[in-house]
Amino acid sequence: MLSRLRANRWVRLTIILIVLVCAGYALYNRWGEARDALASLSPWAAAASVAAALAGLGAQMLAWRAILADLGSPLSVGTAARIMFVGQLGKYLPGSVWAFVAQVELARDHEVARQRGATATVLAVAVTLTVNLAVAAATLPFASEEAARRWWWVLACTPLLLAALHPRVVTPVIHTVLRLARRTRNVPDQELERSTGRGMAAAVAWSVAAWLPLSLHVWVLVDSVAGDGGLRALPVSAGAYALAWTLGVLVVLAPAGLGVREVVLVVGLAPVLDPGSALIVAALSRLVMTIGDVLWAGTALLTTRSAMAPPDAG
Repeated sequence: MLSRLRANRWVRLTIILIVLVCAGYALYNRWGEARDALASLSPWAAAASVAAALAGLGAQMLAWRAILADLGSPLSVGTAARIMFVGQLGKYLPGSVWAFVAQVELARDHEVARQRGATATVLAVAVTLTVNLAVAAATLPFASEEAARRWWWVLACTPLLLAALHPRVVTPVIHTVLRLARRTRNVPDQELERSTGRGMAAAVAWSVAAWLPLSLHVWVLVDSVAGDGGLRALPVSAGAYALAWTLGVLVVLAPAGLGVREVVLVVGLAPVLDPGSALIVAALSRLVMTIGDVLWAGTALLTTRSAMAPPDAG
């Protein structure tokens, strides 16, 4: 029955409509939080921040695509963008798993098995969080001593997590988790997924590349709010936002890291912003990243209709 519902065009259209409504509501809420601060930004600063966020999200999509190709399911850039960005709108639905489920199901429309799609998504999250911590560890100790001192235990995990991304470590972990999942669901054994050093290196490289524009999107906001932040605020912005994003994801009880990111940003941006200004930057950043999610997903839906089309009967 689930397969028949999934293949029904009207069911898929309804789901997409519900997701878009929820994303629109989230955008409206973010606008309410940041409206006054946004009015004080120059048009070029707002546009630059959005453009940087779009570039960072695009690089993260390419990291996920590299992992999926490494596992044996190469996709075109357009197809990968459609799957990831439309699927990512699921995070605006109540609950914390819909983006994951949507991404796996949309990938299945392109002959990517659920097991492989789920593995690629989990690995992409692991790579992203590890690179985030590496960026924070490389910048915060020199830019924000208080943040580095408060969350030293998180930064200390970075070398261990980087080592854990090696295929000789991550592949046995994947196999163990998949075997346990099959036994729980009483599913017959299938071919296990295997990552390679080249694939993981490509994913890490794209994730690192994503942090230049992501750092710039925060730095533009910090510089605009502070008025005299200058280039010295760039490493502070990079480290604070990287750590805030990571802890926001790890604290699963906070939807989209709500509250956690703000606390971390206030501490991390202390060298360049007072607490009130840091909260304004946090609100503006949430608005910018939500706009980025909606623009990427909207572009994907406008440029192709296959995201709404049912999978082939065969």
